[in-house]
This record gives sequence, C-alpha cells and structure tokens, in this order.
Amino acid sequence: MAKSNKVTKENQVNIKTITSGDFTWVDIIQPTKEAAKYLVEHYGFNPLDIEDALSPRQVSKIEEYPEYLFVIFHLSVFEKARRVSSRKQWSAFVGPNYLVTIRPPEFKVAGELFQECETNVETREQYLSQGSGYLLYQIFDRTIDQYFKVLDKILGLMEDIEEGVFREDVEVASPLSSLRRDIIDQRQVMFPTRALLAELEAKLKPYSKIDLTLYFSDLMDHVNKVCNTLDEYKEVIEVFKDSDYLLSGYRSNRAIRAIAILLAIGLPFVVVACIYLILPGGLEKGSLQTFAGLLLIIAALIGAILYFLRRKHLI
Repeated sequence: MAKSNKVTKENQVNIKTITSGDFTWVDIIQPTKEAAKYLVEHYGFNPLDIEDALSPRQVSKIEEYPEYLFVIFHLSVFEKARRVSSRKQWSAFVGPNYLVTIRPPEFKVAGELFQECETNVETREQYLSQGSGYLLYQIFDRTIDQYFKVLDKILGLMEDIEEGVFREDVEVASPLSSLRRDIIDQRQVMFPTRALLAELEAKLKPYSKIDLTLYFSDLMDHVNKVCNTLDEYKEVIEVFKDSDYLLSGYRSNRAIRAIAILLAIGLPFVVVACIYLILPGGLEKGSLQTFAGLLLIIAALIGAILYFLRRKHLI
C-alpha cells in the first residue's frame, strides 16, 4: 500500500500539519484560544494540559496518560536589543500516530525541521515514519546541538570581559552583570531539561518504532557536557566579578589617597593664612620673620598629616 504524504495549513489558526502514511505532525506557533479549540475538537486532550500549553509561565514537566504524553520544556532566547536572554516555553503532545508541538516563533529549530519535512519527501518519510518518540528526539537533538553555539558565544564574551577587568580605562561592571545573568538563565533552562530528558527516555519507548536507548545516551552526553560547561562558566564569571570588585576598590582607594594628599598640602595653608590675618596689623604690617615662622608651621603641619596618613596606610 502506497504511503500518503500531505502538507496542510489550517486557515483559522496558525497551525501547520504534515501527514506521512498514518502519522501526522501538527505544529502550532503562538498558540491562541482558537488553537485550543482545534486541539479539543481533533484530539480531545485534557483541558488542563491545553491550558498549561497556552500559558507562558509553567514549570518543565511530563504528564503521562494512557493515550498520550504531555511535556513542557523551556529554551533560552537571546534578545539582541536588550542584550539579555529570556526563557520561552514550548510543549508537545506525544501520541501513537501524531506529534503536536506548541511553540513560540523564536523556537526556530523545530520550525526548520518542520520546513525540511514540508519541502523534502525523503526527509519527511525519514523522520515521520519512526513514530512520535523518534521525531521528538530529533527536535531535542537539534536543540541541544544549537546550545554549543550559545556556549561559544558566551566564551567569546567572557574573553572580552577578562581583558577589560584588568584594564583601568574599560568599565566592565554592566556587561559583566549581564553575562552573569545570562549564564544563570542558561542554567535554569538546561538543568531542568537534563532531569526531564532522563525521565522521558523510558516514557517515549511506546511511541517509537526503533530503540531510542543509544540515541538518548548520545543526547544525554551532549546535555551533560553543556551543563558542565555552564558550571565552569559560572565559576569563572564569579572570579571575574570578585576581581572587578577588588580592582574597583583599589582604584577608588588610589583616588581617595590622592585627595588625602591634596588636603594634607592645602589645609595647612588655609589654617596659617587665617592665623596670619588675625595677627595685629594683618598682611600689611607682618614681618618677614613672622612669615618665615608661618612657613615652618605649614611645613610641620604637612609633615604631621602625611605621617598620620602613612601610619594609617591611607597613602
């Protein structure tokens, strides 16, 4: 029996579907109430799961039912305008002959795979003929591979910050804080993902026509490498933060020392000038001996103040 291959796009909502044989991949971008209605009418999913899929603020989780699996995961998206990363949610319904992905437009990995299956019949049969579990694995595999590009970008930013931390003419507090926050966001995405992927492997077996053990073993190796790298980056960025704090304090102390020296030099002049002005006759009738004596007093005061500052390790 010949396999049927069909690509359709629903008009009422932003829903695309691909059918290969008896398997269908439904891809929903920016889910709406119309999308929720579509899922209820065509698949009869638990309304609470659909509500969670449409809500942008849910924790990563796996819900198991006799007929399907419902999973929620997160991905990190870099916002170029704000130069920070934000977390986006995507979810999937995994059934015996279908996969429903609900995602934001920023999740380009799934969109690119869907487009490949749309335009290439061989690719469509390759990925859709092995079941929803295998197709979901392919989405995860490509997503994790993309994270290595993110790690390379973070490493480049860290190298720039490392150079700036030890330069007095470069201010790195703001980019350092942004990068530190970015690493924390990446960890908040990847660490829950690692835990759920370990749990998901066994639950996907009924939904895959091939054994996914080796596939998930390789996937988990990549995930562990990403998480370990993020741990290393976190440790390094904390060292940079502490170094910048110490060096900033050192530079501030140097400025305070310079101000202290200027005050040490200037203050005696002010004091002696005031004394000289209140003497009988003031400036007009002052003698050279008096002036010389005042200069000696100034020198003594300056020496005493500098000695005091030196003893207190302020200069």
